Amino acid sequence: MSQVKLDRIDRRILRDLQEDGRMTNVELARRAGISAPPCLRRVRALEEAGYIHGYHADIDPEMLGFGVLIFAQVGLVSQAEADLIAFEKLVEGWPEVRECHMLAGETDFLLKIVAHDWDTYNRFLTSQLTAAPNVSNVKSALAIRRSKQEAGVPIDVD
Repeated sequence: MSQVKLDRIDRRILRDLQEDGRMTNVELARRAGISAPPCLRRVRALEEAGYIHGYHADIDPEMLGFGVLIFAQVGLVSQAEADLIAFEKLVEGWPEVRECHMLAGETDFLLKIVAHDWDTYNRFLTSQLTAAPNVSNVKSALAIRRSKQEAGVPIDVD
């Protein structure tokens, strides 16, 4: 990856793409105050440097029948690096786990899990998560409602 020194225009491009990844290059360039060809070159450079990891659609989980969102705090028996990596690789194969974060402190991992309903989650919990090697405990928290969700990070353009 080549290093890109971000200026105001780069930060503006990143902010605008983060808000709307489907924006046309022409619109993106207009907002950044530059013409389309240099804007496209900047976007490609930001992608190659690793600032932009990809583009995706924000899908409504309930529209596809995923009415339950759970945050599971997972404790492991061993925190040896090989055991942590083994757990992370196992989690990669579970499509219902949408995010996995290793934490410092009492909990080893925080998982964001979607399920069709509470019974479906309970089956996943008992047959896969708590049955997984090295898992000592799981604390589940059912999300009641979401009041805020923003992608990415706050980007200051001034």
